[in-house]
Amino acid sequence: MMPRHVFIVVTHLLGVGHFARMAALGRALAQAGTRVTLVSGGRVNATIETGGLALVQLPAVHCRNGDFSRLLDDSGEVMRPETLAERTRLLLEAYEQAEPDCVITELYPFGRRALAGEFEALLARIAARRPRPLLLCSIRDVLNPPAKPGRAESVLNRLAAYDGVLVHGDDTLPLDRSWPVTPDLARQIHYAGYLRDATRDAAEAVPETARSGILVSGGGSDAGLALAEAALSAAMLLNDEPWHILVSHAIAAERLAAMQASAPAHVTVEPARRDFPALLARCRVSVSQAGYNTMLDLAAAGPRAVLVPFAAGQEREQTLRAEAIAARGLARIVRETELTGETLANAIRSLGAEAAPDWSGIRLDGAERAVATIRGLALSHEANEAAWAGLDALLEAMAEAGDRVDLWLRDDDVVAVTPALERFLAQLARHAIPAGLAAIPARLEPGLAERFAAEPLAHHLLVHGHRHQNHAPAGQRAAEFGAHREAGVIAAELADSLSLLRDAFGARALPVFVPPWNRIDEGVARRLPALGYAGLSTFAERREAGDPPGFVQANCHWDPIDWKGTRGLKSPAKLIAELAALIATERAKPAEARRPIGLLTHHLVHDGWMEAFLERLFTRLANAPAIRFRTAEAVFAP
Repeated sequence: MMPRHVFIVVTHLLGVGHFARMAALGRALAQAGTRVTLVSGGRVNATIETGGLALVQLPAVHCRNGDFSRLLDDSGEVMRPETLAERTRLLLEAYEQAEPDCVITELYPFGRRALAGEFEALLARIAARRPRPLLLCSIRDVLNPPAKPGRAESVLNRLAAYDGVLVHGDDTLPLDRSWPVTPDLARQIHYAGYLRDATRDAAEAVPETARSGILVSGGGSDAGLALAEAALSAAMLLNDEPWHILVSHAIAAERLAAMQASAPAHVTVEPARRDFPALLARCRVSVSQAGYNTMLDLAAAGPRAVLVPFAAGQEREQTLRAEAIAARGLARIVRETELTGETLANAIRSLGAEAAPDWSGIRLDGAERAVATIRGLALSHEANEAAWAGLDALLEAMAEAGDRVDLWLRDDDVVAVTPALERFLAQLARHAIPAGLAAIPARLEPGLAERFAAEPLAHHLLVHGHRHQNHAPAGQRAAEFGAHREAGVIAAELADSLSLLRDAFGARALPVFVPPWNRIDEGVARRLPALGYAGLSTFAERREAGDPPGFVQANCHWDPIDWKGTRGLKSPAKLIAELAALIATERAKPAEARRPIGLLTHHLVHDGWMEAFLERLFTRLANAPAIRFRTAEAVFAP
């Protein structure tokens, strides 16, 4: 299914590339039958087609010289706080009026940090709406690499609120060339192809023999002024064919007039034109920066090309893209630091004897692919929201009937006080959920015992093997306590493990064994009571082994991690449905036959998306009258 109404938020600060790309995406969505609201926070630009879209213009902001931290208003003054507040008000007002079921933020949170206030206000509104809209981030093929330590991690944490990241590119230039792509980020990335507005194509293909002249374009901001001036100088050196120099509308009229007055007869200087793609298709050589949309225009038109990537400040985006294009033999590069009339003229001369480049390796079907990607993500999101609604309905029905089912939580692989453990414990504290924490006795690190000595919540420590070491023969499933080991060695490790845990945690340590990988030989399991253990916890169904009185087996039945696939969060819709089925099955039993349902987590491998999912789940369960979380001590009581 397609979203009913897509709400796109974009602010272009220098050129118009960001706005042009989102306008193209909006038109593609509109052509697929979706209503689209496009909110623009940058300066108005008449060269971008927005027909068929509901355009909302915020008080415009821009910047100069690549200084994205210094926001300027239309008059060129530093934007005042009250104007930023008005932008936020208008953005939220537009969101409430649109009532979208899909929101796309362009670049944020990877960029636009200076506008974080308005984006965060929008994200808060999205999180509060039921059902929550699908939330996507849209980025181009190349990002500016994080300039400060911790910035990539900060972005990753904020992305946990999102349902996916649309990358408008492909393997021509993978995202990891410019941004750290961790496994958890990789699971959220959807390469949607290069997104180009098909309406920008030339009216007809121009054969190579009919091409002539040199076309210079400096982008949509005044950052291209140096390129235009260097082109004028180069034109003095190459006067055997016509030159056409297009300058940004952001360049002052007086400066444009001065350039026009100094241009020789074979050079035309004028403001950027909407028919730029048609001009590009007819030229012999293109001289331009290396912005996203410019590259796609080049790929569509196919001229010889000289690229002068914008590189002011800490900008690396265009340089990385230009290098990738040049590596394919499609263009020459002139660095901004080396830009003069002479270097530009030399680069153009070097193209003279070469065959026309073949740009066909860069696919331009990103509009269709992006629409298909959004359609698929919307379908998954709808299934997720329906599953949440189903769980809510079950819990409400149980509460009305006075039914209650017990749950307990087990978290494995505790060895040290880590940021991941602290985040998990803080999450449990927010919802007053006690846990049985399976700790690895022979690998406990200093400080862990002290951490739990001061813990107010009723967490208990369980024995998670000895060293969590695989002793299974090659080719067999991993196990630490399988039948392949000597019985005396196993008995000694089991006894030592329980002693280590009790010494470290005192009364918080329970004589409950949690075998690594949830695997234990039946013969080993039968010896546990004699070694001082009062309980066993694995996964799925209970053993029926005739254990002695007082020995309790309480397993886990639900695990949100896709261990055999992505090692990230499983399908939320399936997870929620599985949990609802477990609750319904237990509810159907006589009260005296019900046993606690075990939820299994592994805090060390939780990424932001896992934490966000668990937060949403714990909020429901902890506040549901039909659910009671039991302590591990209560679960394993004889």
